[in-house]
Amino acid sequence: QVQLVESGGGLVQAGGSLTLSCAASRRTSSIYRMGWFRQAPGKEREFVAAIWSGETIFYSDSVKGRFTISRDNAKNTVLLQMNSLKPEDTAVYYCAADAGLQGNYDYWGQGTQVTVSS
Repeated sequence: QVQLVESGGGLVQAGGSLTLSCAASRRTSSIYRMGWFRQAPGKEREFVAAIWSGETIFYSDSVKGRFTISRDNAKNTVLLQMNSLKPEDTAVYYCAADAGLQGNYDYWGQGTQVTVSS
């Protein structure tokens, strides 16, 4: 079992920055893959970014060049640095962990709201 707790969401103006944090109850260095997803009102949840234990990183096209995912294994935390935010980035952002056993994300956080005003 892995408990995930997101923090760092809030209200920001377009063009601004926020850093989301996901604290894991287990060593992040032992988790195969960590990811960030988001869900806007009336829309399906969508992939944002992922980082593997070997430090491979992948981003969705919509955030590439603006968002940066990273691990802080000393703090068992995964960060999502978000720059040049746009109103369309407004969503609830979720952290997820893949234990590497089933090929999907096994654990999810409760989400944190990000609102970008124009």
